[in-house]
Amino acid sequence: MALKHFLLWSLGGLLAIVGIVLGIGGAWLLGLGGSAYYLPAGLAHLVAGVLIGRGRVLGVWIYCAVFLATLAWALAEVGLDFWLLLPRIGLPLILVLYMFTPWMRTHLGLRASIPADASSQRAGRAVVIAAAGVVALVTAGLLVQGGKENAQPPARGTASRPATDWANYAGNKAGTRFSPASQITRENVSGLDVAWTYRTGDLPENHPNSRAPQMFQATPLQIGDTLYLCTPRNIVVALDVDTGKERWRYDPGVDETGVHTLACRGVSYHRSQPPQAADCAGRILVATVDGRMIALDAQTGRPCRGFGRDGEISLRIGLGHVRGGFHTVTSPAIVVGDVAVVGSFVLDNMTVDAPSGVVRAFDVISGKQLWNWDAGRQDPNAELKPGESYVPGSPNAWSLFSADEQLGLVYIPTGNPSPDYFGGLRSPELERFGSSVVALDVPTGKVRWSFQTVHHDLWDYDVASQPVLVDMPVDGELVPALIQATKQGEIFVLDRRNGSPIGPIEERPVPRGDVPGERYSPTQPVSLALPSLAPPVMREADMWGATPLDQLWCRIEFRTLRYLGRFTPPSLENSLIFPGNNGIMNWGSVAVDSARGILVVPTSYMPMTLQLVPRERAPATDQIVLEGRAAVSPMLGTPYAVRTERPFASPLGLPCNAPPWGKLTAMDLATRQILWQRPLGTTADHAPLRIPVPGVFNQGGPLVTQGGVVFIGAAMDNYLRAFDLESGTELWKGRLPAGGQALPMSYVSPRTGRQYVVIAAGGHQFMSTTIGDYVVAYSLKSGAPLQQRAD
Repeated sequence: MALKHFLLWSLGGLLAIVGIVLGIGGAWLLGLGGSAYYLPAGLAHLVAGVLIGRGRVLGVWIYCAVFLATLAWALAEVGLDFWLLLPRIGLPLILVLYMFTPWMRTHLGLRASIPADASSQRAGRAVVIAAAGVVALVTAGLLVQGGKENAQPPARGTASRPATDWANYAGNKAGTRFSPASQITRENVSGLDVAWTYRTGDLPENHPNSRAPQMFQATPLQIGDTLYLCTPRNIVVALDVDTGKERWRYDPGVDETGVHTLACRGVSYHRSQPPQAADCAGRILVATVDGRMIALDAQTGRPCRGFGRDGEISLRIGLGHVRGGFHTVTSPAIVVGDVAVVGSFVLDNMTVDAPSGVVRAFDVISGKQLWNWDAGRQDPNAELKPGESYVPGSPNAWSLFSADEQLGLVYIPTGNPSPDYFGGLRSPELERFGSSVVALDVPTGKVRWSFQTVHHDLWDYDVASQPVLVDMPVDGELVPALIQATKQGEIFVLDRRNGSPIGPIEERPVPRGDVPGERYSPTQPVSLALPSLAPPVMREADMWGATPLDQLWCRIEFRTLRYLGRFTPPSLENSLIFPGNNGIMNWGSVAVDSARGILVVPTSYMPMTLQLVPRERAPATDQIVLEGRAAVSPMLGTPYAVRTERPFASPLGLPCNAPPWGKLTAMDLATRQILWQRPLGTTADHAPLRIPVPGVFNQGGPLVTQGGVVFIGAAMDNYLRAFDLESGTELWKGRLPAGGQALPMSYVSPRTGRQYVVIAAGGHQFMSTTIGDYVVAYSLKSGAPLQQRAD
């Protein structure tokens, strides 16, 4: 008897507590203009809980009615989308099924108290049948969605291309992320296995005095029988392509003072022609987080003494006083002929007097500066006079550059002027090249053309993706094109000769703000050349959660935030910014198989909240201040600081926007339509009970191969995946020892003819993926894997 009362009171008490929370929250939400479901549902939960606690069977029937009403409401609101239905009906469904178990009916005495007439029995069976029907319908809906995502495109022929070195970050200067290697195909990729692993030794525990978060984002270069890569602290290593054995290692001993992010995406390679260099005929260039560029002999790893002073140059000359961490270089220089062009990362939202974002070109042999391009100067190429500095806060170019050697152009994706979220003090010079792709003449650095993707950017929608150069079919002929993916989800297609659009671009009206001292662009460009991957305007019904309770919290929070779509201007009110500064597409960019005419792009969907804080109410500091999950950046020199929180999440830490939070999409460049789209990765490595919600945030890029396979890590779970390029079917996945937030690469060994796929697996601290120091090579099975460690 005591057990019976305990279980009844427990179930009734749970329902009553849930009812109170739903009722109070529902009333609040209704007052904000939100859904009318939660208030009556809460009251019904409360009544059912009280009755069940007293042993009254009427409480069971009231809860069954609540469940049926909830089911109808949920289906009307989100249809058969499994992951949107789950938080709405998952818990109620479990409770209903529990109430009709033999345990409840027999051991708690409910069988005796429930009338045994035929109508009651039919009603009970109807509820159970309805619950089973929900499971079947949702499963069917999930299968239908999967079928739509993986529509089969028409078959295409492939062109035979010889294997070459992977001599640039993205395989070539065009940035296509394409490998002509074809040994690994859609038919045999399931036979991939680890061939060797290498450990760099660059781990946080080996640097106990370091406070900077690190992420291993490097993509190796392959030159002949050697791989070259850098670690987060710019340690450069050379490895044997077939065994992963270390050939040499160079540690520049970087100064981490003030550095907020330790990352190195790769190194650059140059081959000299005699008699250009007496030594270092082949050289590796590495740019460092403490603002240096170093040239190393590709054979030995020793500094090239003829480059600058003893093998290095400073990238902070002309920047004035630079505080530690305010100026770093995380992406490799692009080498065009004998010219190395390099940009830099400038720490966001600290001050209007942030270091200049100047882009510079250097002679790869001597290290002599050849030209500068400072987007904030009236003449961006004007040389500095003695005592002058480049313009503080000018747009920087922190990501990866591309080049067309035949046209003699280098393509620069730019950021926005400092700081990001208030532009009332920006000069016309600072504005004109912000958040743009700019074509510079390689010999002189002069602007040939530019295209701005965001006008007067107030959202940190800087151009993070490497421009990708392809020849696209237009009106029956191939046109040299540039594909520019953007944070806001647009993909612009331009003629790379002159910057003219390929396909329509519309200027669409956007909301205007009311922040004192700010000004606003009345329109923003939208590309119609390729399908937009921007999310639709978010609604209250798009809120998510693990349970009805945290979903209710997200709904209330959504209703209290100021939100006007993807160009919601920053405000003194707390605002929802979606996509947010992580963007839809980031430095992972896109991959292209030119012969098949297919583009592959990974996307993420991570909203954030943002609020401008008047200076008198802002923390009196020049540092970033953490407030729980939020951060307050000072934006010194403006009337405001800025408070940001990323992602927009419930108290449980789960995203408030519904999954999938990450996707992989393929587009046909001839028809300019989506071929397939599917969620990328799962939450298994982060969620309780390893629940694999599909589609997670990702950082890193895709690799496509002549074998018709797409390889990508990037996601928050520790896997390298392989997909069929033409159908999107997942063909294989390999477990990584740490997060794979890097672009994979592939090559054919010149010694053995064996094809390898290689990825850096070292994790990303901001994404909370597993931190490590691994380089992992996969090949088709033919023997035991090798493991190498740094000496």
